[in-house]
Amino acid sequence: MQIFGLDIGGSGIKGAPVDLDRGDLAQERFKVLTPHPATPDGVADGVKQVVEHYGWTGPVGLTFPGVVTDGSTIRTAANVDKSWIDTDARTLFSDRLGGHPVTVVNDADAAGVAEMHFGAGRDRRGTVILLTFGTGIGSALFVDGVLVPNTELGHLELHGHDAEKRASSKAKEDEDMSWEHWAHRVQKYLAHVEMLFSPELFIIGGGVSRKSHKFLHHIEDIKAEIVPAQLQNNAGIVGAAMHAAEKAR
Repeated sequence: MQIFGLDIGGSGIKGAPVDLDRGDLAQERFKVLTPHPATPDGVADGVKQVVEHYGWTGPVGLTFPGVVTDGSTIRTAANVDKSWIDTDARTLFSDRLGGHPVTVVNDADAAGVAEMHFGAGRDRRGTVILLTFGTGIGSALFVDGVLVPNTELGHLELHGHDAEKRASSKAKEDEDMSWEHWAHRVQKYLAHVEMLFSPELFIIGGGVSRKSHKFLHHIEDIKAEIVPAQLQNNAGIVGAAMHAAEKAR
């Protein structure tokens, strides 16, 4: 079974048909740059461009980098235009795609669901936290495999700042940090999250997951096991498709 998954990020909009039996992309993903400002209309145009690249006409699952309630209403917009707040995203995207069935879910929650089903969190019980490091820091919290949605732990305060302003991969790029220097920032953030939730496992996702060998060994004094996401930066696409398939049943 294939469903289209699409991941909206602060820097890029990427998607592909997903093979839900394997938990992997059925075709090579296609990506366009997120417009700036990332307004609802501009992002919807990017979404349409990605979906039309494949000539796709079926259900589409989308992620969004913020809190999504009722499967549609956008409540926060830290790394996209503030005009997203209170937008009915499901209706916006469905209309732009010519009426295709659309589902919308928080981006990190989608990545987390994919990792728990097909990747690094498979068969893991207890408290598991996936953290995606990209333009911001997304989070997905699971207790015995059950998702606690919209946690947004990237906005925890760390040394007087939003944690994602200090420890996201964008912060690494903006401040031209070495991998070791950035890893120490991440370590301080993980220690703060660990103090609050005492997880058994941290899964590190986002684009940096494919470069985990460059920084994970610099992270010390964390009691939880720390592993890279197995689906890497495709986890959000796979999770979006899984969400769409579930809603289509």
